[in-house]
Amino acid sequence: MQHTRQFYIDGQWVDPLDQGEANTLDVIDPSTATAFEQIALGSAADVDRAVAAAKRAFPAYSETTIAQRIDLLQAILDVYRKRYDDMVHAISREMGAPLQYANDAQAWTGVAHLETMIRTLDTFDFESMKNGILIRKEAVGVCGLITPWNWPALQITTKVAPALAAGCTMVLKPSELAPLSGLIFAEILDEAGVPAGVFNLVNGEGRTVGEAMSRHPDIDMMSFTGSTRAGVQVAKAAADTVKRVHQELGGKSANLILEDADLKQAVMRGARACFDNSGQSCDAPTRMFVPRAREAEALAYAKEAAEALKVGPASAAGTDLGPVISEVQFDKIQRLIGVGMEEGATLVAGGVGRPDGLKDGYFVRPTVFGKVTPDMTIAREEIFGPVLSILAYDSEDEAIAMANDSLYGLAGYIQSGSIEHARAVARRLRTGTIYLNYADYNPDAPFGGFKQSGNGREYGEFGLEDFLEIKGVVGYEG
Repeated sequence: MQHTRQFYIDGQWVDPLDQGEANTLDVIDPSTATAFEQIALGSAADVDRAVAAAKRAFPAYSETTIAQRIDLLQAILDVYRKRYDDMVHAISREMGAPLQYANDAQAWTGVAHLETMIRTLDTFDFESMKNGILIRKEAVGVCGLITPWNWPALQITTKVAPALAAGCTMVLKPSELAPLSGLIFAEILDEAGVPAGVFNLVNGEGRTVGEAMSRHPDIDMMSFTGSTRAGVQVAKAAADTVKRVHQELGGKSANLILEDADLKQAVMRGARACFDNSGQSCDAPTRMFVPRAREAEALAYAKEAAEALKVGPASAAGTDLGPVISEVQFDKIQRLIGVGMEEGATLVAGGVGRPDGLKDGYFVRPTVFGKVTPDMTIAREEIFGPVLSILAYDSEDEAIAMANDSLYGLAGYIQSGSIEHARAVARRLRTGTIYLNYADYNPDAPFGGFKQSGNGREYGEFGLEDFLEIKGVVGYEG
């Protein structure tokens, strides 16, 4: 790639202020555990440059018309489609998604959310009257956007698109583990004609660039997606400047398979949903609750689902699951699989170590644990790998109580032969997004969490709302 050692600031590709070799980072292909590219790492001074550009651009861009912003988003979508294959291959190489999955799911979400934001903006009411008061929704200002490595195109578009739609200007820090898709996205916005300073990108680590963005007095809002631990750090750093902090954090999502569900279908689809993206999704259904009387059946079905999956390099034909992102993540998953065994859970499938025949790369065996109890580490801690915990329940009330007994509340899944039954249970779950009977992904649905899964919402009108301030003009009618 042409711009890997540069940043995109004020409409130009620029060199970092400090170009020393110490300020570069290898980009690792997790399928081989070897470096294939190198990026520049930014500093607080680079953040200052980017924020200054965004601040200069804000007055003019925030006053653009809705029609102008729709045209801009459409131009971005058109160029994104033109660069689609580039995005697919970058995502697959940098974070290990199998090529077919990168094409059908990972890169596709960028198209889906750009299309959704264009449609949302076309019908959104920025002004309304209430009891003689003008209620006006205006851009929050300069925004700092920090995105993770596990769904790069998804997370970038679900922050950049609503920020642009709202009239905000921004500085983006993609994950340093999967930065190439972010650089391609910056090239897309440049070709689409985004005005200088409206969108800026600085690569770097959280402890430097992320910290500088969170503390910066001229950034009005931080939008962060990542771990709960890192989200807490962003919020603390942002507190002194009383900026808005929008967070989409960790999850330990429950999948309730009710008595009246088709058990085989529910278990096998639920296991596959847990393992998709090598388990590296914050909303993955990693806790499966099954009726105790049918626990043995459920474990057999989950074992079948896990052992049917082919784990291999992202570029290999027929690969279902690629590697996890890094050695650090691989080691964490291996440790937690070991903890599950030590704490007395029954290993049904998978286990520690790489799959047979895979000596290099960060490959994890799809793992299923049975006889899991709510107090076990694997039932409480976000593993972020292809590890499924199956818990048995004696009553529906007990299942709901166990599902809600978590620090997290990002997503929930309910399987039932009766939609009315599923709806009733959904009302009792303390979680931000609930999928009934494995409903299809919907980019209009609000996405975000209860409890330590964060605050605020993304997607569609809900994501747009979070980049807006509310102004009341009293006496407007005279």
